[in-house]
Amino acid sequence: MNQNENKESAISFLQMVASGKIREAFERHIAPGFRHHNPYFRGDAESLMLAMEDNAVQSTNKTLEVKHALEDGNTVAVHSHIKQNPEDLGAAVIHIFRFEGEKIVELWDVGQVIPEESSNEHGVF
Repeated sequence: MNQNENKESAISFLQMVASGKIREAFERHIAPGFRHHNPYFRGDAESLMLAMEDNAVQSTNKTLEVKHALEDGNTVAVHSHIKQNPEDLGAAVIHIFRFEGEKIVELWDVGQVIPEESSNEHGVF
């Protein structure tokens, strides 16, 4: 396995999901026994996949722009700008992936909605 293979897989997973290829993303990148830590859904692959499919139907113009991706051993963190549609200011989201071999076995995500006005001159990115 090359040094950045997990990072490339994590980014591929997110890009596929954002483009509506949810089932293909899960088949290609998610390991049996996968678990996630999103508090709004059960912690299994099926519930997360169904929620992502529902979101894809509601947000057909979703975009994901990767800003940073870091790999440390079997852990990858991806910092992205996700917009549900072109007019949406979007959110800054960090996905943390844990890999076993070449497959994702665990996922955490945290997000911050981008405000219309901010006193921070540097912005969220």
